[in-house]
Amino acid sequence: MRETRDFSRYRRCIGVALLLAGFVPGASALDNPGYDRPGLGFTPAVLDAGAITLEQGLPDWSLSRDGSGSSSAQYTADSLLRLGIGHALELQLGSSFNRLGQGGMVEHGRGDSTLGMKFALPAHGNFSWGVLGSVEFTDGARDFRNPYRQYLLGAAFNWQLDRRNTAALYLENVRSGGQDSRQLAVNDGYALTSTLNGYAEFDVMDVAGAGHGSRAGAGVAWMLTPRVQLDASMRHRLGGVAPAWEAGLGVSVYFGH
Repeated sequence: MRETRDFSRYRRCIGVALLLAGFVPGASALDNPGYDRPGLGFTPAVLDAGAITLEQGLPDWSLSRDGSGSSSAQYTADSLLRLGIGHALELQLGSSFNRLGQGGMVEHGRGDSTLGMKFALPAHGNFSWGVLGSVEFTDGARDFRNPYRQYLLGAAFNWQLDRRNTAALYLENVRSGGQDSRQLAVNDGYALTSTLNGYAEFDVMDVAGAGHGSRAGAGVAWMLTPRVQLDASMRHRLGGVAPAWEAGLGVSVYFGH
């Protein structure tokens, strides 16, 4: 039987995100510290107290293949709400809606919820850094729920090499079920124009119970207005345990105070 593809939920996500973007004023937003989308890791800067940002996947997609040759494709409309709480701290709330197709079967459902806290450490000249801790609960739909809670600790380091070029390093450890998974990612960003930025990234990972893997990718982020960013990205597995392909579209909206 031919699989019927239902993307109506994703169309609604896109419509809501663009509707929200349409109500955001296009005036200058000099206090917008940037977005965590796209790419691996996060920006080592936090929102001012009371400021709000919404980052929405439109959706993101991944294709995985196992040793037997079978494949599965997953679409994820992930949502991240960021709230500045002052004292260089930011609260983050996240969840997602997912569609998984595998072997002619299709499943839909909400992913696990996450609660995180980001802390921006003092910057030194062209160097900035920050840490992020989060917990991912096991409250998602059965097919998209982790078997154990996941506790993430990440650190991001950014170097502004010159007016256009930025280098970044991201380190992450995720503990779940008494085991640790680790990741190291490097990123090189370049300002193509005053509103369009591109980047390339590479990462290696050690996944608990599965082994090692590596990926490479690239993406672009376009500041549609000083408060609204659109993004597109793609990654490919180089070896080991990682999705064969990943791609994503997203919109991020800074609402200010």
